[in-house]
Amino acid sequence: MSLFRKKNSTVTVNSILEQFKDCEDLEHEFVSDLNLHLLFFAYLTDDFSFEQKITRPFFDHHSNKEALSDILKRSIYVPCSDLKEAVRKILEGHVAIFFEDTLYLTDVFGPQTRAIEKSERETTIVGSLEAFNESNVTNLSLIRRRLKSSDLKVLKLSAGEITKTDVLILYLENIANKVFVEKLTERIKSVNTDYVLDSNMFVQLIDDNPYSLFPQFLTTERPELATSKLALGKVIGLVEGSPSTFIAPTNFFEFFQSPDDISQRWGLGTATKILRYIAFFITLTFTALYVAVTTFHYEMIPETLLISLAESRNRVPFPPLIEAFIMEFTIELLREAGARLPAKIGQTIGIVGGIVIGQAAVDAGLVSNTLIIAVAISAISSFVMPNYLLSAALRVARFGLIVLAGVLGNLGLTIGIAFLVIHLSKLTNLDSSYLLPVAPNYFRDWKSAFIRAPFSEITKRPAQSVSQNVRKHRMKK
Repeated sequence: MSLFRKKNSTVTVNSILEQFKDCEDLEHEFVSDLNLHLLFFAYLTDDFSFEQKITRPFFDHHSNKEALSDILKRSIYVPCSDLKEAVRKILEGHVAIFFEDTLYLTDVFGPQTRAIEKSERETTIVGSLEAFNESNVTNLSLIRRRLKSSDLKVLKLSAGEITKTDVLILYLENIANKVFVEKLTERIKSVNTDYVLDSNMFVQLIDDNPYSLFPQFLTTERPELATSKLALGKVIGLVEGSPSTFIAPTNFFEFFQSPDDISQRWGLGTATKILRYIAFFITLTFTALYVAVTTFHYEMIPETLLISLAESRNRVPFPPLIEAFIMEFTIELLREAGARLPAKIGQTIGIVGGIVIGQAAVDAGLVSNTLIIAVAISAISSFVMPNYLLSAALRVARFGLIVLAGVLGNLGLTIGIAFLVIHLSKLTNLDSSYLLPVAPNYFRDWKSAFIRAPFSEITKRPAQSVSQNVRKHRMKK
């Protein structure tokens, strides 16, 4: 019978051993002189804590039964009479201590974890180099070091019937809106799944619109970004075993922000952010526009460029739609191959493969030189996106626009863009509009959504946070 369905019963050594039958990694130590049993998983324990709470008090001083009975009266040794609770605590890194037929539990949790390293997926030019790792304890410490305030509240929840994964909800009291905290808590409690392994997986279980291509929760590996979102009135979640934290509520324009933005001067930050929006439109529409123009709208091409385009397409046997699909599909293959291979080999495949295959395709007459340039510009523009999940969504949406452009020309491209705008306007995150601050419009938030205004101009928290404390800071003149 599954331990999750077994009714509570009297806790004995044998009952716990029965629950962990065929678990050869369970450590069972028995001291006959003291009638003492210890049950624990060694790799879930911290050596120092084990020595302080188990080895020294129980064994170093050759304790007798009377002394041991006094030691177990300390608050760190918690009596337990619930079998289900005992099993759960052992799995969470506690030591089960049986003495005189009474069970005590003490926390010695401290498994080996990855050291704090720099983020490989969210690189920055300036600013902090620290990144979250897979331990909630470490991740929480990185945030506490940056937010030295008793207003930072932490709620502990659990998700996954089998994995029992810890999920921590963090927010700043008197700044965060409690409605968002309650909604997020309710969503997490309503998740009915066997396992939760990663925050990027977990947010798909609590999305408002699970069938959308676009990410609705912003996830990040960077503690300074998570901390800044907390200060803005957002709610964040930490999932045990995941190096990413998720942030809510989130809007579409936050996926264009980078930690570099606040570390640079406002002019450079603004120019970089505008560049990202330009790259967004290029990666989404440039190849589709090429297909539409070369299929239906030659009148849009200047005469001098039209001659070069006609010469480059002279040997190509395919219509522009098929030609574009061949190259886009090839680029996606190269992108995935470069991502899955070891780093040094992946870089070689990406650069050399793109040059060699592209040149060979042109020489063979399969595609035109002009298309190679269009696809390359689109691919490079997708790399400008600071968020990988948004970049991946745009790459998929691009194929739909290419099809519409190849069938209906500019009309099809317009219909496709209109459909995307309508779809984005329907999305929500914790019932908050995905297109804030544009729809509904909060003009004061445009200074942080589309540009990076000087800090003296951004004195209020974003409207999406619906914060109880709107003013963020007061600049001294």
